[in-house]
Amino acid sequence: DETYIKVKGHWKYLYRAVDKAGHTVDFLLCAHRNQAAALRFFEKAIAENGLPEKVTIDKSGANFAALEAIHAREEEQIQVRQNKYLNNLIEQDHRAIKRRIRPMLGFKNFWTARRILIGIEIAHAIRKGQLGGTTAGLTPAEQFY
Repeated sequence: DETYIKVKGHWKYLYRAVDKAGHTVDFLLCAHRNQAAALRFFEKAIAENGLPEKVTIDKSGANFAALEAIHAREEEQIQVRQNKYLNNLIEQDHRAIKRRIRPMLGFKNFWTARRILIGIEIAHAIRKGQLGGTTAGLTPAEQFY
C-alpha cells in the first residue's frame, strides 16, 4: 500500500509492505505513484525478502500493473488479491508513521525525508519487536544502541 508524505509542498508516496504478522517487509519513498514506481518497490521487496505466495493490494491500478509485469517474467505466479478490507492491516500500520510525521508539517528535501523515514521505520520495527535474534530480551532503547 502507499501513503502520502508532503515534501517541499508536494505530495510524495511512501510505499510500504507488511506481512501477515504485522511486521514491516519493506518501504520506499517515491516521487510518483505510477507503474514504474510500484514495480521498483515490488522488485526491491522481492530482492530482499523473496517471492511471496500471495499479495493483497487495494484497487490501485499501478500496483496491479506492476504485479502483472512481474508475472510476465517470473516462473512462479503470485496470487494477487484486490480487497480493501484485507488491506486494513497495513492501513493501520500507516498510522504510526503519520503520527510521527504530522507534527513536522512536511519535509524540505526529498533525500532528508528518505533518511528520516528510514529512522522512523527502524524505530517502529523495534517497537513492534520485529528485530528478534540476538536482541531478544532487550528493551527497545538497548536494541537501538
